[in-house]
Amino acid sequence: METGYLKIQVYTGDKTLPIGNAQVTIKSSSGEIYYQTYTDLNGNTYYIPLFAPNRMYSMNQNYPYPAYSTYDVDVYADGFYTKRIHGVQIMDTQITILPVSLHPLQTELPVTIQELPEEEDIYIPPNSLLEPTENQQIGSNEIIALKPVIIPDYITVHLGLPTNAAARNVRVEFSDYIKNVASHEIYSTWPYNSLVANIHVIVTFAINRVYTEWYRSRGFNFDITNSTAYDQSYVDGGQIFQNISEIVDNIFNVYARRIGFKNPFFTQYCNGTTVTCNGLSQWGTVSLANQGLDPLQILQYYYPNDIELVASDNITGITESYPGYELSVGSEGGPVLRMQNFLNRIRVNFPLIPIIPNPNGYFGTETENAVRTFQNSFNLTADGVIGRGTWNKISFTYVGVIRLAELDSEGVRIGIGLNPPDVVLSYGSTGSNVVELQFIINYISPFYSTVPTVIKDSEFGPNTKNAVIEFQKTFGLVQDGVVGVSTWNMLYEVYRGIKQNAPIPSVPMIPPSGAPAYPGTPLSLGAIGPNVRLMESYLNTIRIVYTSIPFTTVNGVFDEGTRISVVAFQQEFLLTPDGIIGPITWNKIVEQFFLVTGQSSISLQYPGSPLQVGSMGSNVSLMQEFLTELRKPYPSLPVIAVDGIFGPQTEAAVIKFQNLFGLIPDGIIGPITWYTIISERNARV
Repeated sequence: METGYLKIQVYTGDKTLPIGNAQVTIKSSSGEIYYQTYTDLNGNTYYIPLFAPNRMYSMNQNYPYPAYSTYDVDVYADGFYTKRIHGVQIMDTQITILPVSLHPLQTELPVTIQELPEEEDIYIPPNSLLEPTENQQIGSNEIIALKPVIIPDYITVHLGLPTNAAARNVRVEFSDYIKNVASHEIYSTWPYNSLVANIHVIVTFAINRVYTEWYRSRGFNFDITNSTAYDQSYVDGGQIFQNISEIVDNIFNVYARRIGFKNPFFTQYCNGTTVTCNGLSQWGTVSLANQGLDPLQILQYYYPNDIELVASDNITGITESYPGYELSVGSEGGPVLRMQNFLNRIRVNFPLIPIIPNPNGYFGTETENAVRTFQNSFNLTADGVIGRGTWNKISFTYVGVIRLAELDSEGVRIGIGLNPPDVVLSYGSTGSNVVELQFIINYISPFYSTVPTVIKDSEFGPNTKNAVIEFQKTFGLVQDGVVGVSTWNMLYEVYRGIKQNAPIPSVPMIPPSGAPAYPGTPLSLGAIGPNVRLMESYLNTIRIVYTSIPFTTVNGVFDEGTRISVVAFQQEFLLTPDGIIGPITWNKIVEQFFLVTGQSSISLQYPGSPLQVGSMGSNVSLMQEFLTELRKPYPSLPVIAVDGIFGPQTEAAVIKFQNLFGLIPDGIIGPITWYTIISERNARV
């Protein structure tokens, strides 16, 4: 027997909330305990060595037995249902990653093994290479006019035959879906080019199902099944392999198509031994790779020879695409600053990631250390370099933690009470109670992959009804799509259990000393005045880094252009895109302005008291310097000396600046004038 390695990752909330100090027990199928350990604060165990058969067996397509050993894993954490995974596969020289998603308890009472929901026991089937499955894969290569190819952030998988209405649907991050399928359909020990070719085929097959809406156009509420007779072998709760994970992170957006066509090719395939087909043979790719064929040549061997591989950067869930080049020590600019800010926010949920104390757009050793720790936590190559895979994973993770935190604060705004509403909701219902229902469904969804998200539009339409039915199916209720007493009670019980046992970390924005406070009333279309001008100026500064935000005229008038910029900002930072600057949007704009302008520098913070005639010192010098720099875009500003003395000439320059920007022309640099000068200087110079 040889050695493989196992790493367990324990989390909840759609992988955004790691569970530290979870107890992990590794056993034989007969119950003999081999290891017992605990997760770190990022939810990870160390790499645990385990016996496995020699890898040479995994290269022989005629070997009739599994080329891996299997182990059982129990995971326990306070406040969560215990999960038991049976048949975790370990291969010689390979690192197996077992992602374990725990569900929060619904009450404070301990739950015995007998009381565990059935889904908390997971049985991993043998690798599909060993399974004799009748192949019935059918699909479409039809051209859908003008429809772009979009890489989804999530894919909904039906855990059974297409016609099995009792089977559950699960919502899975697309890249995780690909990793899971590849890890249960091929051997991770195969040659690199064989692995890449198979992953391209798996990716393309899945994208074709989404692109053609193969199942949804036929009235199903899912994108693909996990039946290998029809689709691909996804194992809910199954393991993935480290090397497959690393490949997928870099090519999950690369798919096959025929030259001259837009649509992803329908890449039919089978294992090539127990099942044969007209498409790719999984075992056949091994010999072709050993003959020296690259992944594209392998695909062209099985499919038309005009097959090409193309990448789509149209990826749902990523706010800005990979810049096209690696970021490493010495890199600088907007993309670096974006990643620094993302990592600092992610570390609130994953505390072992070291803080980047001065996010200034320069990639130094502190940024490298943060990147390396992130990569270790998310199964990426830990080289401290932000390539395409790391960029996408940081972006996805940032969106996830922000979305979860926004859900938490939205619950406060909606005002979820102690008791459910005393009302029955069904298809066609509208109003505030439907909004509450939709909010709770969306809050539960990250913790239960069987519950789909819905659009919070206050209308009980088909998507909301489907989500209610899936919730009822998950929790053993009558599946009628009607929210009566029992469904309301269970919704509240699950919601409270999450709030109690899986609290969502948030980062209340604490502005630097002297930062402009929310004026007390929201700014919206038609508002005028210095606060509007300040926000317009801040938004123009923020767009230096976040280029999706359009430029807006700084005139102190909240017009349609300002509203569009506010909506773009809100979409960028996952806020409710209503185009209104309320307290949450105001504080987020201020926060991002300070990050973009380097708020950790004391010199850019308002000193706490106004600067006026007679003031002296470095703060006066800073304002004089910025006003001097602003003479280039605004030549009407008078010439002043940068001497640190606030005299009549400086006062005249301040008054002129205030007149230009609609501020009170008092010649005094208070907080609004201070930050407007800084913002204009950074945006214009």
